[in-house]
Amino acid sequence: MDVSDQLVEIQDPPSKPRRFVFVLLKDFTMLCFSAAVESLRIANRMSGRELYSWTLMSETGEPVTCSAGIEFVVENELIEVLRDDTVMICGGINIQNSTTKKVLNWVRREARRGPLLAGLCTAGYTLAKAGLLDGKRATIHWENQDSFTEEFEDVELTKSVFVVDGNRITTAGGTSSIDLMLKLVAQDHGEDLANAVADQLIYSSIRTDQDTQRLSIPTRIGVRHPKLSQVIQKMEQNIEEPISPSTLARDVGMSTRQLERLFRRYLNRSPKRYYMELRLQKARNLLMQTDMSVINVALACGFASPSHFSKCYRAHYDTTPYRERGAQAS
Repeated sequence: MDVSDQLVEIQDPPSKPRRFVFVLLKDFTMLCFSAAVESLRIANRMSGRELYSWTLMSETGEPVTCSAGIEFVVENELIEVLRDDTVMICGGINIQNSTTKKVLNWVRREARRGPLLAGLCTAGYTLAKAGLLDGKRATIHWENQDSFTEEFEDVELTKSVFVVDGNRITTAGGTSSIDLMLKLVAQDHGEDLANAVADQLIYSSIRTDQDTQRLSIPTRIGVRHPKLSQVIQKMEQNIEEPISPSTLARDVGMSTRQLERLFRRYLNRSPKRYYMELRLQKARNLLMQTDMSVINVALACGFASPSHFSKCYRAHYDTTPYRERGAQAS
């Protein structure tokens, strides 16, 4: 079937296309960018009109390499944008290093002009570092949530796929760019066009800002046992001040021995061991993604003694927290 047979009629088409400015930071994630720009391209194609246009910028105007090692040519360095533009900053790995002083100054200056500002994937960090998310709801890729929470106390961090709070947008990365763009297309030109774009993308389950980015606990661990899920959720929510196995068991209405058997049966480890692995995983995230001292990382993960933290960390990761921090810096 020819695409002209599938065109979606647009009521009151705009006099000029809505322009998106994509700022590609070093080591940005290609998926979050390509998912966004492809959604715009398909919206144009399915409407038979140029509803959207886009331009690419980088800090210096030079080509930028994404985290997959592919180089992208851009049109401009960080120049002034228009008030009607939608600015989308694309982040990825090593976001702290990519968020340079020049980028921060530009973001703050452009924010004063009033455009819609979005941080895709980890670029929510860039907006927060610039002070543009204070007092607002936001999200970021789940892997960066621990470090983000420690650094930006004035931001209400959620686990949503994307968040729109006034003229600030943040996404969790990956395919969440599609969900965000479909929402924007629907707002601009109606649900029919957004659904047509989703169909072209073979995207059958459109998520909203009410959907969370990580799989549910039963799906993630491959076990559908309600009491086990409740205990793991309590563990994940109480990393800084760990709860004893006896208290966890009592809270879900079972004995400590029953809880032990449940963990052994489904996860092949004790509740204590599973809890320790959760705490060490958070500690590793903080060591890799923040400048927090090793002592503060230990405290944030429920270790009263740095020596005990170091001993547990070494037993699990075969290196010390100090060496881990040094390796990351190098």
